[in-house]
Amino acid sequence: MYDLIIIGSGPAGLAAAIYGIRGGLKLLVLESNAMSGGQVLKTYEVDNYPGMPAMDGFEMGNAFKKHADRLGVEFKTAKVISVEDKGDRKVIRTKNEELEAHTVILAMGADHARLGVSGEEELTGRGVSYCATCDGAFFRGRRAAVVGGGDAALEDAVYLSKICSEVFLIHRRDELRGAHILQKELAGCNNVSVLYSTTVERINGTDMVGGLTLNNLRTGQQYELEISAVFIAVGIVPCSEAVKELPILDEGGYVTAGEDGATVLPGLFVAGDLRRKPLRQIVTAAADGANAAYSAIAYCNKEKKRNN
Repeated sequence: MYDLIIIGSGPAGLAAAIYGIRGGLKLLVLESNAMSGGQVLKTYEVDNYPGMPAMDGFEMGNAFKKHADRLGVEFKTAKVISVEDKGDRKVIRTKNEELEAHTVILAMGADHARLGVSGEEELTGRGVSYCATCDGAFFRGRRAAVVGGGDAALEDAVYLSKICSEVFLIHRRDELRGAHILQKELAGCNNVSVLYSTTVERINGTDMVGGLTLNNLRTGQQYELEISAVFIAVGIVPCSEAVKELPILDEGGYVTAGEDGATVLPGLFVAGDLRRKPLRQIVTAAADGANAAYSAIAYCNKEKKRNN
């Protein structure tokens, strides 16, 4: 029986682990991948985390993990299938075992949203990618496209402009949504063309991506764009499948909780991108983790006093 089990090892989960173990809790971090860090590992450069300007995302993720390791945090790689609320204890079911804890912090984060167009699934890993920093180097000197208009899409386009011969940023609206500083940086990239009011109708190719069928929303005209890769950055979806049976989700699948991370179920907390909130960034994820761990510590201490 653990005091706390943290599901997820991104910035939220790692921050929660650091605060939880410093608070004296017996805790375990369950991570679905063998490498801790979450989405930050796939970020080319983080330039908005205080005190760490222009930080490599992979390096930042490793720094968080090393901090937790130094404090003796226990990690286990396992895919969580479900979380069950038993009142004073929570049961976490993985593929191979059941684990119990007095408290749980849900820090599973969110995953990349899909376009849902023909060719996307078939060509994923063969020119269709959701991580420019992971796969961009495979298309060095070639033409590539980025789909989206937010921060992630702009960051991907800027990154790819340094290694691809030509980059097309495809956005369905008539203006970008990304931060002003990113738009300014994008404007300085001479080999990036922004295609406004445009949607992807189909991703073309047999064994590899060969092009896109695009639709101009202003004119209704469809046309072909020849490229070798398309990087999709159209948002995220919450990874809440394991808790879909619990009464803690909103209509979008995010977990509802305040700044303390407490859900409507006592002893169950949430942190990071999985929590319903207006801003999802590394710094807010880390703050969520600290708050949720603080709440879990208070809960455990209160229960111990009550039982004594």
